Amino acid sequence: MAITAALVKELRERTGAGMMECKKALVETDGDIEQAIENMRKSGQAKAAKKAGRIAAEGVIVIQASDDGKKVAMAEVNCETDFVAKDDNFLSFANAVVGRVLDSDVADVDALNALPLHEGEETTVEEARQALVSKIGENMSVRRFVRMDTDGQIASYRHGVRIGVLVDLAGGDEELGRDLAMHIAASNPVCVEEKDVPEELLAKEKEIIEAQAKESGKPDNIVEKMVEGRLRKYLSEVTLTGQPFVKDPDTTVGKLLKSKDASVNQFVRFEVGEGIEKKQENFAEEVAAQMRGQ
Repeated sequence: MAITAALVKELRERTGAGMMECKKALVETDGDIEQAIENMRKSGQAKAAKKAGRIAAEGVIVIQASDDGKKVAMAEVNCETDFVAKDDNFLSFANAVVGRVLDSDVADVDALNALPLHEGEETTVEEARQALVSKIGENMSVRRFVRMDTDGQIASYRHGVRIGVLVDLAGGDEELGRDLAMHIAASNPVCVEEKDVPEELLAKEKEIIEAQAKESGKPDNIVEKMVEGRLRKYLSEVTLTGQPFVKDPDTTVGKLLKSKDASVNQFVRFEVGEGIEKKQENFAEEVAAQMRGQ
């Protein structure tokens, strides 16, 4: 069968692969486009597997809300470089992923990966990811997501593409919600109130503070007061309600909420790459390694 330009064009549009790859695939299948797609998907999976071990610590935070704003989803989708994080194909994939999170009830990434990327289509999130890895040449991953439902209001804020915040707010108004989301993006509290601080975290901090206070050589009763004071300071730093409000440092977020007759039920803050150990490489050595075919 003759391999026409129109056939090559159709395969390119359906796979996103390069022209020569599409022509080669069609030649191998004697113009059978469906078989060519299947073969290219298999090839793409193989290429994606080779890149799976590479660290993907760049990427984007994406947020999407339901029409009534009562349900909001947020996801982190990673790649290897900030250059690819700006690529339209990568961004399209990330936005499709968060859309699936919003419209489904999946509880973890594995379940999300098994869903169709677009409603009514067969290609799953994982298959689409592998195809994109093959096309762009970088490892990518859907790292995490959160879905929030409320009877009140959910405020969201995205600082660039690297930090995203959702806030479930009772009372208050839209302006307060946005201010709180922006504050959380900037100040990164651990939890809402003192009672929410994880016991393990508090015990570890208290141990450190006690050790530091004892080194002062002061009497035990003074050391005890020093520990109490430093613990209060620590709790104000890590709790949302204890932090000075970024737009008015003379008041705390807790006092702001009280003045607005509002409260925060929960919040979630994602930052791209947090907790991922990035591999530090010498650029010259990296180029030399690529030239050696490594």
